[in-house]
Amino acid sequence: MEVSLPISAALKPTRLRAATPATANAPAIRLPLAFMLMGLGALATGIGWLIASPPLLAIYHYNQSVIAATHLFVLGWICSIVMGAMYQLVPVALETKLYSERLARVQFVCHAAGFAGMVLMFKVWNMKQVGHFGSLMALGVILFVYNIARTLLRAPKWTVTASAIAAALGWLSLTVTMGLFIVAGKCFSASIDDAPASGSLSAGGHAMNTLGAFILKFDALSAMHAHAHLGGIGFFTMLIVGVSYKLIPMFTLSEIQNRRRAALSVALLNIGLAGSFVTILLRNPWKLAFATMVVIALALYGIELAAILRARKRRSVDWGIRMFLTAVAGLAPLGILALVLSWPGLPLNAFTGQLENLYGFLGLVGVISFALIGMLYKIIPFLVWFGIYSKKIGLAQVPALADLYSERLQIAGYFTFVPGIAAVSAGILATSGTAIRIGGFLLAASIATLLLNVTRMLAHFIRPQTKPFAVAAL
Repeated sequence: MEVSLPISAALKPTRLRAATPATANAPAIRLPLAFMLMGLGALATGIGWLIASPPLLAIYHYNQSVIAATHLFVLGWICSIVMGAMYQLVPVALETKLYSERLARVQFVCHAAGFAGMVLMFKVWNMKQVGHFGSLMALGVILFVYNIARTLLRAPKWTVTASAIAAALGWLSLTVTMGLFIVAGKCFSASIDDAPASGSLSAGGHAMNTLGAFILKFDALSAMHAHAHLGGIGFFTMLIVGVSYKLIPMFTLSEIQNRRRAALSVALLNIGLAGSFVTILLRNPWKLAFATMVVIALALYGIELAAILRARKRRSVDWGIRMFLTAVAGLAPLGILALVLSWPGLPLNAFTGQLENLYGFLGLVGVISFALIGMLYKIIPFLVWFGIYSKKIGLAQVPALADLYSERLQIAGYFTFVPGIAAVSAGILATSGTAIRIGGFLLAASIATLLLNVTRMLAHFIRPQTKPFAVAAL
């Protein structure tokens, strides 16, 4: 994806043809935009929920309201954005076409209905219906994983980015499987006393009971934490690491400086996560060792990212990249917190419970969400520009990418998001609903600037802003 194409008001047709071979691999812009708009809607709903109910983060996270809100953020906002971005970026980054846009459209329907139903059923704690909607969501994930995997197999060369994407697909599959196991366990536990006579269950009922009985062998909190780490680190963080090895050099006119270091960061992240999953599930003290390995992997990623930035040819860094880099910097305190929470024998009390809340909030909102917002400022303008103006190059003056949105709103969004994260974090540690609500309002203001800018971008579909070329005097 050549995001630097429209750097002037008009480009000559010959330049466009020379610069756009990669864009031919991208799917129709309606597909990624649909996922992204759905994700933005879920984000706005989630922030509104936080403002209306600040106790969500001021109490321990193992309750139905917190679990419902978490799945709204994770499935509705983060997953939707990541899936839409992958449909756009993976074919471009790997220089191949998406395997099937039709499968992606079917997956969109499964994903939308699945996550919405899960959130509502978690809120009323109807685990049987959570399982039904979760199965629909899982069907969508199967289609997504198959589609991206077939696309990966078409790649002309295998890179560290391709390795990270392949690993992320595997972790996503395991995350969904683990989630369904946990739901089966909840349903089995709730129905033990009302179980029908032996032999009267269907084959499917016996299978669910078998899975339910198996997951009940593990501590419920440990299973939930293991499930959360599979998604948070295995899918989301793995993609941030792997895809940024392609996108940051692209956006800053640089290149990977040490390919062995980049590959090692991905390999250690995979090994550390695999060990963390098992040791968290079993409450094994070795979880500290594997958490340390994950932190080392992320440190190597940070070192390589810094090297890429030092070697960049484009000296100025726009605010979208600054948002992304600020989010990546948040991995440092998050890693320290992970090591603290992994300490063997750490007691579960009111304070450590709030540390767990802070860990989840910083990971999902402070790091992953802020990184996605930064990337949205690179992806959505390009999608809009390419969909409207790419065919008008040479025929009229067209706006540059930066002209599609307001940089002032973007800056305002940055300087309300960061203090919003700080205020909510302080509120979590102090169990202060007031501080959490103040932080929630700041985050809402930041999200409002994003939504206003997205609206400005989409307005170009209704009113394209082209100007005729000036006619030179004879």
